[in-house]
Amino acid sequence: MNQTAADRRIVGSADRPRNDPPIRPSAHPPVLESKSYSFWYGPTQALYDVSCAIPRNAITALIGPSGCGKTTFLRSINRLHDLTPGARHQGEILLDGVSIFAPGTDVVALRRRIGMVFQRPNPFPKPVYDNVAYGPRLNALAPARELPDRVERALRQAALWDEVSDRLREPGTALSGGQQQRLCIARALANEPEVLLMDEPCSALDPIATQRIEELLVELKKTYTIVLVTHNMQQAARVSDYTGFFYVGHLVEFGTTQQVFTRPTDERTEAYITGRFG
Repeated sequence: MNQTAADRRIVGSADRPRNDPPIRPSAHPPVLESKSYSFWYGPTQALYDVSCAIPRNAITALIGPSGCGKTTFLRSINRLHDLTPGARHQGEILLDGVSIFAPGTDVVALRRRIGMVFQRPNPFPKPVYDNVAYGPRLNALAPARELPDRVERALRQAALWDEVSDRLREPGTALSGGQQQRLCIARALANEPEVLLMDEPCSALDPIATQRIEELLVELKKTYTIVLVTHNMQQAARVSDYTGFFYVGHLVEFGTTQQVFTRPTDERTEAYITGRFG
């Protein structure tokens, strides 16, 4: 298909250097902040000078085409790339003002503070109760006598308790797909994190299960900061308070969801949201 001159300008402009200062939405203080963060898989650069401030107790959606760097950035926030051979970075990511890459950082403790829910439900091959109790038990976050209350609290927060309260000894893998994903959310919440990272948590779910997850996210932001990667722009518009648009490794635009979707300041953002590419 032939490109117009305007299309070529939009696509070509992705390589422009962007040294904008971190964007700080005024309604919420930031809990996470990236400063000129770049990332490489071996010789291949995946992120370029990403700077943004992610507000506390809000949902921030990261949108953009496949391969644009959204998940790479998300996985950087709790240092999952430490396990990737040849990976390296420049710049900083701060949690409550402290670099997550500071010498002596306890990565296990960091991942307790920053939970992760992946694209496909991945419950452990254990009973429902043990799935949720696993983190607190492993990390000695609560004495054994308090574990039942902690498990129930996490399952209630994940809107799952009423459905599994009489099935706690059944395998987590026996639940439906939507229930399994909420079980994974409960497993993360049992560690009482400050931040919850979610990598396309609804992509493998049916519309009814997706609606349950979206309703849950809106409730959870009262207690947690949520960073959500999604390819579903309608979902981002429905549930998020802030949106960041990634394109070929650049954070092109970051602002309130209403502003990004209705009054984007960059022509590339407008082109993606209106379906001209992606």
